[in-house]
Amino acid sequence: MKNYSVFDIIGPIMIGPSSSHTAGAARLAKVAAAISGGKVKKVDFYLHGSFAKTYKGHGTDKALVAGILGMEPWDENLKDSFKIAKDKGIEINFHEIDLDDVHPNTVKFLITKEDGTISSIIGSSIGGGNIIIFDLDGQQVEFRGDYPTLVTKHKDIPGIVSKITTLLYEENINIGTIKLYRNSKGLEATMALETDEILSQPIIKKIKSIPEIINIKIINPIKEGEL
Repeated sequence: MKNYSVFDIIGPIMIGPSSSHTAGAARLAKVAAAISGGKVKKVDFYLHGSFAKTYKGHGTDKALVAGILGMEPWDENLKDSFKIAKDKGIEINFHEIDLDDVHPNTVKFLITKEDGTISSIIGSSIGGGNIIIFDLDGQQVEFRGDYPTLVTKHKDIPGIVSKITTLLYEENINIGTIKLYRNSKGLEATMALETDEILSQPIIKKIKSIPEIINIKIINPIKEGEL
């Protein structure tokens, strides 16, 4: 399990008793919903470690549902998230799971959308409302959602990363970090790329038009006090 410094766990503005179990959980679920894309029909939350043992008492369950609904950690409606999800026709299920040597505040999301597709996302609330996503549909990744993030799935052939970074350069968009992942050479690869600016729809459209791109996800950061 990775260690985190005190600089990772400064407390946020939030509703609820615990930054890890409420604010972090809401952020985690909101990012998971953004990654999955589409309209959500059902969510199965698989809770590991401390989350599995205390999620009702700390309001983690309400925070997770609120995040799926797009709420921020400081939203006053967080406490009513179950009712709001029910009114929207979203089925919610909670399960306990052992994910081995991961952070104790970890959730596996299985998000079923109206088109029948299912997204699997695993992430942790690491303290102070901070999060880390480390698995997308079985592919290892690592990003926190603190900056605008582009996540691509693309064919694992030469030149794809160059095409994307060239488009960003032409739009004067600075890249903060870039990480590449693949399970097998020459098949599919995943890239998580953080930028200093939010990507505009025209840029996103250009990236999507690259023939070797299979799909992309855009995750924009949550800012405290932004309602």
